[in-house]
Amino acid sequence: MLKGEDFGRLFQTFERTAFRLETLAEYDVDAEREEFADFLAGKGLPATCSDNPWVRSMTDRGKQVGRVHVLSSPLTDYLRYEMASYPGNIKAGETIGILDTTHQAVSGLPDHDFWLFDDAKVYRMHYTDAGQFIGAELLPHDRLDEYCRYRDIALAHAVPFEEYTAG
Repeated sequence: MLKGEDFGRLFQTFERTAFRLETLAEYDVDAEREEFADFLAGKGLPATCSDNPWVRSMTDRGKQVGRVHVLSSPLTDYLRYEMASYPGNIKAGETIGILDTTHQAVSGLPDHDFWLFDDAKVYRMHYTDAGQFIGAELLPHDRLDEYCRYRDIALAHAVPFEEYTAG
């Protein structure tokens, strides 16, 4: 499984598209702990969240980055925090959809996160029960069509982030 810098290189080497399906209500990310605590304390997000430089590093090179987050209401504190950062990702060029299973039942989706790069490689994301990243597993090529279908189902049922937050 890939993690750390090896996993990070995937975002430098894909050529056209990167799509993520997110399914967890809580992620435990070391680099976010202080920022998350500040958010919970009402301090808001740092200025870098207003135009995400990580996303911009890809979209400025003409690459497409998108995600659908499958969730259910009411939102966890972590999801409220993550959604507070989404406008900066969108400003940087990421397309974000929300699929709230409280409002619609959608079958045919996996119960785990994945990244799909260039419709050519899919990495299943593995996490502990507490949401800590364990690693990304490159799935065999014969699973690619299955994960492209998952992406298509998610995109067909998701609403744009802006529409979700307006409602």
